[in-house]
Amino acid sequence: MIHDRRRLFGGDHGNSTVEFALVAPLLICLALVVLQIGLAVHVRTTLAAAAADGARAASLAGAQLSAGEQRTRAVLDGNLAAGVVTGVHVTRSIEEGRVLTQVTIDARLPLVGLLGIGSMQISAHALQEHT
Repeated sequence: MIHDRRRLFGGDHGNSTVEFALVAPLLICLALVVLQIGLAVHVRTTLAAAAADGARAASLAGAQLSAGEQRTRAVLDGNLAAGVVTGVHVTRSIEEGRVLTQVTIDARLPLVGLLGIGSMQISAHALQEHT
C-alpha cells in the first residue's frame, strides 16, 4: 500500500531541486544587500578619511584653504569613492576663541552599486596651527 502511494505521487525525487529554486533567489538577494551595505560603509569611511586629511592639510601654519581641497581630492583620486563626490568645500571658523578648519564633502549615497539618489555630507575639523 505504501509502495503504491509513492508510485502514484512520485515520492521525494526532485524535491531538493524545487527547494533550491525557491530558496536560491532569496539567498542571492540577501548576499547582494550585504555587499551593497558594505560598499556604502566603505565609501563613507573613505570620504571621512579624505575630509580629515584635507582639514589637517588646510590647518597647517601658512596653508591656504585651497590646500585642503587639493589634498582631499588627491586622497580620493583613483579611489572607488571618488565617483560619488559632488563637491568639496573648505572653510575656517572661530569657535570659543579657536580657529577651526572644516572640510565638507558632498556626495551621492550609493544605493545600487555606486549609483545613488540620496545625498550625504561628510565633515571633518582640524585646529588651525599658528606661526
